[in-house]
Order: sequence, then structure tokens, then C-alpha cells
Amino acid sequence: METTLATQLFGLLAVAGSLLYAVGDVLLLAPKVGAVRPSVAPDIFAPYAGLQRRAHLFATLASMPQRRLVWGALLGVFAAPLVLAGLWVIYRGLEPAGPWLALPPVLLMAYGTAVLGPFLHGAFLFIGDGARTLSVIAETERPTLAALLARWRRIALAGFLMLFTIGLIAVGWMSAAILSGLTLFPLWMAAVNPVTLFIGWMLLRRVLPPAVRGATEGAGLNIANGLYFLLATVALA
Repeated sequence: METTLATQLFGLLAVAGSLLYAVGDVLLLAPKVGAVRPSVAPDIFAPYAGLQRRAHLFATLASMPQRRLVWGALLGVFAAPLVLAGLWVIYRGLEPAGPWLALPPVLLMAYGTAVLGPFLHGAFLFIGDGARTLSVIAETERPTLAALLARWRRIALAGFLMLFTIGLIAVGWMSAAILSGLTLFPLWMAAVNPVTLFIGWMLLRRVLPPAVRGATEGAGLNIANGLYFLLATVALA
């Protein structure tokens, strides 16, 4: 199996983009890292329908410095083109199996990478600003903003569900293509994808030191994506 220098470069760009995404995740979702302090109590959000189950998340977003919230949200948006470049590696490996096996999973992954991922990461900026505003306005004014935040959360959840669904379809399609024996990928790559690597990361995380768990809070999926692009690039070398 041979791969061009361009394919290797695109794979490394995708690894770098995934790591940038992961840094954004940590900035948004890891309250034990950096300057985040629990200055806003979750109890502020708990009384409102749609916010109770994620009261701690809203409190974390409301407590963090504005600059951290902005960069946490935008790093994923800025990193998306780098991750998108890595899909050439996947297509390059699947291409010999023909367009019906190679194109659908790559197009689904492109939709998730170029559309849903940036939308969801960017949404944290507005949700975080809304949470901060709710925490400082008069209590009589909070129900209206709480209802708006709950609606934003439902919209974001719909985006996550769509991303999860197309991700499952894409990895299943890729695995079937690889198992056909017609691709450039070795057969072991049929069991290696962002979903299985994420599951592996979550299992490994249970035995990691607390400091490491805290420093990677929320970044598991993008750590898995980075490892996947690295393995896919190596598999074609």
C-alpha cells in the first residue's frame, strides 16, 4: 500500500484540527482547568424547566471568563477545515471499493465536520452568554431568559442527535466497505473508528489519574477523532 505525501499531510492536518477541537472542549467543559471558579451556583438554574438536568453545566459556562468562553466556542469552528482535510485520507483508502461504498460515508462525515460540528461548538458561546446574563439579572426577569435557554438547549440537543446518527451510519458503512476487502485499508481498520475509539477512551479514562481526567473533561470524542485520523494515515503508509 502506498500513500502520497499530500495524503499524509492531510491526515496530519486532521489530527491537528481534532486536537484544536479537543482544546476547545476543555476550555468549555473542564471547570478544573484554568481560571474557572464556581462563582455561579447551579441552584440559580435548577428551578427552571429544561435547565435542571444541566444546571452544573450552565453554572460552569456562566462562571468562566468571557475570553475563555469565546475561544472555547470558536476553536472548534476554526479547526473544522483542518478536520475536513482529513476526509481525503478516508476517501483515498475507500476509493478502490467504488463510489457506492466510498462516497456515502465520506459525505456524511463531511456534513458532520463542516456543518454540525461548527454549529454545535459555536452555540456554546451564545448559551454561555445567556447563562451568564440569567445569573445577574433580577429574579423576576429570569423565567423568560430561562425559557429561551431551554429552547437553545433543545436545538443543540437535536444537532447532537443528528451528529450521532450520521456518525453511526458513516462508521458502519466504512466498516462494511473495509470488510469487503476492496479498499486500501487493512481489515483491522474495520474495527477502528471514532465510535469504538471513543468507547475505548471512556473505559481508559476510568483508570487515569484524577488530574488527567480533569484536564481532558469533555474532550473524549475529539481525542478519539485525532487518534482515528492518525491510525488511518498510518494504515495507508
